[in-house]
Amino acid sequence: MTDMHADVRPAAVASVSLAAPIESFAARLGDSFERYGFAVVSDHGLSPALIARAEAASRALFALPDAVKRRYHRPGTGGARGYTPFGIETAKGAQAVDLKEFWHVGRELPEGHRYAGLMAPNIWPEAPEDFRETFLELFAAFDATGARILAAIALHLGLDRDFFVDPVADGNSVLRLLHYPPVTGDGPSIRAGAHEDINTITLLLGAEEAGLEILDQDGQWLSVTPGEGELAVNIGDMLQRLTNNRLRSTTHRVANPASARRGVARYSMPFFLHFRPDYRIETLPGCIDAAHPNRYPEPITAHDYLMQRLREIKLL
Repeated sequence: MTDMHADVRPAAVASVSLAAPIESFAARLGDSFERYGFAVVSDHGLSPALIARAEAASRALFALPDAVKRRYHRPGTGGARGYTPFGIETAKGAQAVDLKEFWHVGRELPEGHRYAGLMAPNIWPEAPEDFRETFLELFAAFDATGARILAAIALHLGLDRDFFVDPVADGNSVLRLLHYPPVTGDGPSIRAGAHEDINTITLLLGAEEAGLEILDQDGQWLSVTPGEGELAVNIGDMLQRLTNNRLRSTTHRVANPASARRGVARYSMPFFLHFRPDYRIETLPGCIDAAHPNRYPEPITAHDYLMQRLREIKLL
């Protein structure tokens, strides 16, 4: 297997602390999103104890027998909730499947909610026993942190800091538990093929293990390796579209490990923060001018855009 890391240098993405006043880091965060589409965030409010509980529960889940995990797989649903087995998801335009299995936890909606027909109920495994409690708590924590990051993005764009509160209220966000097994042989597949995220912003826990790489504007792959407990945060296609490509949804991948780490599994937990399903993604007027004509003159709802993209990556 070719060592994909040989010529990959670190990306100079911004590293910001959410403990600072929002005005002091909004510009740095926004500039990093414009340049790289990524930033690293510390002091994000997710408690180390909760992260440790979630990591333990995720490892216990994926250690279950394959037959048990497959009881929670619902073919034809786009992997929206529950388990998606190893070797199904494929990056857009790719032929080789990704080397991963995953589990999705979505937003819990009260009975009769207006989005109940668009957002499936969660699927909960019988074990580990604290799974539901742990991941609902983590989902809520991610939601709160994402809101703080979106407020900083709004300020960077010259908008009211609360601009994104309504667009993401009851949004179709998804917490994904990811397991990349040890790489045991050569072949065309990598842990996660080159892709862009569909959603608004992504907050990723567990990227300390090398492998997360972003494609720079000059066509070079750059590594992004947060410190322990820090978040890698990136712009998704929905926000890129809303901002007329001012904020970049950067192509990224999870490369196979260097030879010395091939026998080590990788676990991570990305939170894909979404707009509410009926939010119309319509280019912000402040992101259109003579030098930047509107690339997306036809608005589209967040739900319709999501369905379009899920078909492209073969989850529907």
